[in-house]
Amino acid sequence: MDGTGPVWQQIGSSFVQHYYRCFDTNRLLLGDLYTDSSCLTWEGEGFCGKNAILQKLTQLPFEKVQHSITAEDHQPTPDSCVISMVVGQVKVDNDPVMGFHQLFHLKNVNSKWICTNDMFRLSLHNFG
Repeated sequence: MDGTGPVWQQIGSSFVQHYYRCFDTNRLLLGDLYTDSSCLTWEGEGFCGKNAILQKLTQLPFEKVQHSITAEDHQPTPDSCVISMVVGQVKVDNDPVMGFHQLFHLKNVNSKWICTNDMFRLSLHNFG
């Protein structure tokens, strides 16, 4: 092996880097990563289809955003897909830095890796 890891590790890592680069610079570019059958759960709210997902992501109530990835794990699935779990921190506008978790299910469609399922949660805890 050449030291870069298994192919599914490379696919997941490349997708994660591309996703957050697009998210942080131009969220409109994220539309290319989903299909009409993709699903997003954002903080417990569900969205299905490329248009609904893109509408949600582009209408989030902040101007500036910067993600910092702490850890990412990738696994192959029995149906030749890739699951990627990301843990990190996000800074939006002038808000404090917040932790987050995000899970992607990636599938190769017409020689392009797309996200069929996406789940996002801020790492907020209510200890009260």
